[in-house]
Amino acid sequence: MARGGTATAENRAAITVCVMLATLMQALDTTIANVALPYMQGSVSASQEEIAWVLTSYIVAAAIMTPPTGFLAARFGFKRLFMVSIGGFTMASMLCGMAQSLTQIVLFRLLQGAFGAALVPLSQTVLLNINPPERQGSAMAIWGVAVMAGPVLGPVLGGWLTEYYSWRYVFYINLPIGIIGFLGLMTFLFETPPSREARLDWFGFGAFSVAIAAFQVMLDRGEELDWFGSGEIVIETITAGAAFYLFLIHTFTADQPFIRPSLFGDRNFSAGVLFVAIVGLTYYASMALQAPYLQGPMNYPIVTAGLVMGPRGIGTMGAMLLVGRLIGRVDTRLLLAIGLGLTAVGFYAMTGWTPDVSQATVIWVGVIQGIGLGFLFTPLSVVTLSTLSAAQRAEGAGIYSLSRNIGSSVGISVVNALLTRNAQVNHADIVQHVTAANPQFANPVIARAWSPFTAAGRAALDAMIGQQAAIISYIDDYKLLMIATLAALPLLIVFKRPKAVAERSHMVVE
Repeated sequence: MARGGTATAENRAAITVCVMLATLMQALDTTIANVALPYMQGSVSASQEEIAWVLTSYIVAAAIMTPPTGFLAARFGFKRLFMVSIGGFTMASMLCGMAQSLTQIVLFRLLQGAFGAALVPLSQTVLLNINPPERQGSAMAIWGVAVMAGPVLGPVLGGWLTEYYSWRYVFYINLPIGIIGFLGLMTFLFETPPSREARLDWFGFGAFSVAIAAFQVMLDRGEELDWFGSGEIVIETITAGAAFYLFLIHTFTADQPFIRPSLFGDRNFSAGVLFVAIVGLTYYASMALQAPYLQGPMNYPIVTAGLVMGPRGIGTMGAMLLVGRLIGRVDTRLLLAIGLGLTAVGFYAMTGWTPDVSQATVIWVGVIQGIGLGFLFTPLSVVTLSTLSAAQRAEGAGIYSLSRNIGSSVGISVVNALLTRNAQVNHADIVQHVTAANPQFANPVIARAWSPFTAAGRAALDAMIGQQAAIISYIDDYKLLMIATLAALPLLIVFKRPKAVAERSHMVVE
């Protein structure tokens, strides 16, 4: 990054490639691990709820470390922070691939999330800094290709690597990308002078981090430990509540708090922060559910599961390109309503899925949900941030991203806890109707496969009941996600319509 704000054409091209590699690496990791979760689960002997920690630990660490990005960049310089971020992310990826236990994977995923949190905002800022105003729009469009390519390539690449090599390679794939990006930035990116005057509200940041971390651990371990029947869960709940209370008191009394309350005086911003939390909850939770569902009850090979999940990202990419042309011409609230409607339609279709559903159905439902997501993310960032002043927008974007990450981690934890509990309840309900006196066992075909009078028959019968209980549990989760999606519709009334100029000029925040 040249000190004058622009760079030579050669440096600009090289920096753009390196920045796109960093963004692609981070975007891939939001989806590539999903399809490999069942294989990781067996490798480290984890339960359904425990393996979800691989996703939630990454998201929570990224959520906590995103807001301080501006302070760290100002305090230590863009190049130094960028190189530490990409180097740390690459090293953490290698450690994830080498992990031998669930504890190690979760720990290294925390490191991945912490180092990767700054990659996207730094990438956007660097590209804006090295390009003159007339080139900034095209530069962000090129950068957006890397952002959109991640959800498309993630499931397909993750499935292929896991099938033909090992689940560990979904992390090792980051090594060549990270090394090339690191060396390129070290060579071509100039440093910005650090500012000794940069300040961070460490107390507010610490209290908020403790609250989020304790709350997430409580959600992740609650089902396993029988919730408030466990002393650990009680302690984690009290810790989260106390830390959040201190954070709120400090926020409203400090001169320069970690999060300024004045931001929430903007109606659009307040509604948008809540709205994006719901979107994050439904989208990432459904992604966390789909891979185990396809590879479990539906018995899809992992490569097939990745291939049928990939088109969802293509739907998102196409919708984002279309919506980019509609913003400023069509009421943003209408675009959001279309996005919510398509997402809800997708969830409604998934409530009717059985193991016999065709691959074509799985693909078109995924594409519909992907299109819905494309209609949500871009207009939502516009309507949420365009009414903030230029001085508030950077901080607002950080809080907006934070809210999406928190919603995502909470959603994944909740649906996995409900999946486990409902499977047990459904299993018990179905068993009540399966007795040796059931007339269905008079059918010779049924009696041969699931005879209650032989050990092999009883084992096969219990496996079938377990599968049916799991399918009903997935359906219950999809119903909940559909309801959560529809519950966001009333928020559209709260949004004020931004001026068209603001809509056209505002940059999409991912």
